[in-house]
Amino acid sequence: MNSIHKKEAMSYWAERLGISLTPAGYELEMLQLNELKIIDLLPEMLLMVRSVVAKETFCFRRKPITIIENGISISFQNIINSPSTACTSDKKILPQAQPHVRITPLHVESDVSFPKGVSIQQVTIIVSLDYLKRFIGTDQVKFDYLFSNEKTLWIEEFMSPEIAEVVNEISLIKSPDTLSDAYYRLKSLELLFYLFKNLSIRTHVTHQQLSKYELESVYSVRDQIASYIDRPFVQEELVKISGMNVIKLRKLFTQVFGKGMYPYYQHLRMQEAARLLRDEYLSVSETGYQLGFSNLSYFGRLFESHFGSKPKKWAQQHRNT
Repeated sequence: MNSIHKKEAMSYWAERLGISLTPAGYELEMLQLNELKIIDLLPEMLLMVRSVVAKETFCFRRKPITIIENGISISFQNIINSPSTACTSDKKILPQAQPHVRITPLHVESDVSFPKGVSIQQVTIIVSLDYLKRFIGTDQVKFDYLFSNEKTLWIEEFMSPEIAEVVNEISLIKSPDTLSDAYYRLKSLELLFYLFKNLSIRTHVTHQQLSKYELESVYSVRDQIASYIDRPFVQEELVKISGMNVIKLRKLFTQVFGKGMYPYYQHLRMQEAARLLRDEYLSVSETGYQLGFSNLSYFGRLFESHFGSKPKKWAQQHRNT
């Protein structure tokens, strides 16, 4: 699909998905569409694969999606193993956000932002809740918070290795010549299986409806945590940023991200430790000190609890040779 056809397809589906573009299509002109693939499995599902880089920072408001009457959007972002990850036509490497999975309801408006020069790679599944209930079967009671239209929920989950592998298959492997819809339906269901397997082990909280202010506050706290993983965790600073009391902040943070603030902080540190060991070829001591650990024995125990092996052994097994 050439760039003109990609933009035509993007414009068509943008309107169907509640995104009103200006008559001149200014929004699409601001995007470099490296990849666009849409698989129509309606009325149960719609699968969209896209890779874009914004030429300038811009944001637009997405209206409620009505293409499926009662459903959710599940966005797998960013693809982490693509050989073309974050590359523009001049081969310049661009920054990416932390890979994650985001679940949002279709019946509410939301802001969609594209930061300048940041590669956004997504596999998005829009799925009917009735279809999802049938897929999950008797275990659906564990996820009743997702099936209530009375609540405006927003869930974010880390992208597990199993999810990342399937996401890459969907994005990178050439579409089969025969039974294409069956292939993508099976891959979508595989993603849903791994996602709900992960959701089943999240820290349990009673889910409540979130206001726009509460959601923005929780993300401000998350961004603060992610920006300072090499510094000591200071809860008082996060409470001040949120504008909430500590009990409410803990509850809402856990509701959205599935972990408490401190476990989330440690998880990010260990993910970065793994990256430094694997991709930057840092030693164990260099990695620990760079992430603010003064006690390397504690760093080693924490790493082993996350990855199942000591950091030196893990690095030897996962570095490219």
